[in-house]
Amino acid sequence: MAENSILRMTACELASNISLGQLSAIEVMDACLDRLEVTEPHLNAFVHVDDVGARKAAQAAQVAVAKGDQLGPLHGVPVSVKDLIDVKGMPARYGSKTLQDNVAEGDAPAVARLREAGAIIVGKTATSEFGYRGYTKSLIHGNTHNPWNVGLTPGGSSGGAVASVAAGVTPIALGTDGGGSIRSPCAFTGLTGIKPNFGRVPVWPASATPTLAHVGPIARDTRDCEILLRVISGSDRRDAFSLLPPLARTRNDNGLDGLRVAYSPDLGYAQVDEAVAKPVGDAVARLREIFPGLEQVQTVCADPAEILAAEFIGGCNARLGDVVNTSPELVDPPLLDAIRQFRSDMTSDKYTRLLQRRMQHRETMHDFFDKYDVLLTPTTPCVAWDINQGIAPGFESATVWSYFTYPFNLSGQPAATLPCGVSECGLPVGLQIVVPLLREDILCAVMARCEAALAKSHVPIDPRDAKGHSLLTQQ
Repeated sequence: MAENSILRMTACELASNISLGQLSAIEVMDACLDRLEVTEPHLNAFVHVDDVGARKAAQAAQVAVAKGDQLGPLHGVPVSVKDLIDVKGMPARYGSKTLQDNVAEGDAPAVARLREAGAIIVGKTATSEFGYRGYTKSLIHGNTHNPWNVGLTPGGSSGGAVASVAAGVTPIALGTDGGGSIRSPCAFTGLTGIKPNFGRVPVWPASATPTLAHVGPIARDTRDCEILLRVISGSDRRDAFSLLPPLARTRNDNGLDGLRVAYSPDLGYAQVDEAVAKPVGDAVARLREIFPGLEQVQTVCADPAEILAAEFIGGCNARLGDVVNTSPELVDPPLLDAIRQFRSDMTSDKYTRLLQRRMQHRETMHDFFDKYDVLLTPTTPCVAWDINQGIAPGFESATVWSYFTYPFNLSGQPAATLPCGVSECGLPVGLQIVVPLLREDILCAVMARCEAALAKSHVPIDPRDAKGHSLLTQQ
């Protein structure tokens, strides 16, 4: 089969073809690694590639097919793993020079479950230091580029993960989301991603931001996202927060017609660029056909950015500790500045009051979702921006620029993004879907219905220049 056809297949399609003998796992891995080799110089998406181990695993996967062994749902499928998630024997730097020589001693629970499902780990993808930045740059690996336009950021901090999927290197990836780090970069690259309910997927080793961190799936469509989430969900004793059971193997779509669906264009506080507002508004207008009772609401909650910033920077401050004073050159300058500001300004009374406000925010969201089953919003307030800028133009004064995502890290409830159109300049735009606590079943069902009604973006894509020309054909 032609390599280009393999690159465009979903994980489900690849697993099916491999199990039926229509494709070999070796052929799929060859296509994956060939694609990585030609795209990586343009994207800088990976911090470690295990080509030897991946090829060996592909050979073993093909032997299992030949023997008629029972195969997992992701048998032979290549996957990348963000460098905030441990893979045994691979570097575990978390984007930080303070962990330059760190190597994972074991697999994170989600990684072990990927292996059990038959997936093959190709390597580790880039992240900002401890996931702090909303774009993917660190002292470890430099800057990661967006395949849609390599002069733009893919967002962060799962920028390497989305670049690997959008460019066709892997059909799926594992990312993390502490304030929007799966959803925002997926929106910037035309992909689908899920931040599951807090505690649904175990996080071990512990995150620098343990009360905010979520491990979740990144893919090109809802079906792949849902299957990957089912594979990695369920409790693990090493994460005291992971008390939730795995998701059911099948989804119940009954009752969707009676869902109470709300749409908020700005949550009541967000600044939104027209490049995003119009495509999202157009998408919601189309969705009224499948959700005829859809109601527009103005205010959902007060902006909890100050709470998010304090918890996130406080966690990074605790993780880095004395290094901030003894070896500041090892810390990414924006994170260093944020920690120093945190240490200067934060008092115990102020921090306690912020934690109280978080509990109030959770109650506000609980009350809102007593009235509605689903909330639709833009995923991001803007499209991808210049790769050399740390903040999108016009959002420099925001406490946290990703207005729409972080409220649901603070509440812990499931939230996802899927592509809903493109801006006038041709860049992808995402629609966020949020549901009540513990209701990933509703989330996946609504995602599938919305996906069927909305135009899909065209991925995977060759890395492009600012004029939209493929950089690979120019070589």
